[in-house]
Amino acid sequence: MQELGVSTNANYKITFMLDSAAMITVHTPKRGLIDVKPLGVIWGKFSEYYSKKNTIMFDDIGRNFLMNPQNGLKIRPFMKAHLNRDKDKELLKLTQYLKEIAKLDDFLELNHKHWERYLSKKQGQ
Repeated sequence: MQELGVSTNANYKITFMLDSAAMITVHTPKRGLIDVKPLGVIWGKFSEYYSKKNTIMFDDIGRNFLMNPQNGLKIRPFMKAHLNRDKDKELLKLTQYLKEIAKLDDFLELNHKHWERYLSKKQGQ
């Protein structure tokens, strides 16, 4: 996110950005100790605005939303920014997806794993 200038560019409209400093360590039977991003902290502090029904987290590491899998969307990693900056369109496509799901009162039933398929279907209507 730093490479994209998210924290310094006023054109980004990001509500929350949880980086590695916000992660907590949990134990899972399958993977042992891992660090995850706890969306429950946001829901607890700002419950009048945010909940499982209206929160989505993007990350290129799927285990980061292990505690809240329905609210996570795994994106492709942004690699070699200095070479790929002009070719990477992932966030532009995600913008369209967010505009579509923002129309919903509750997107718990969505399968974010298939967000591109959902977007194609909506744009084809």
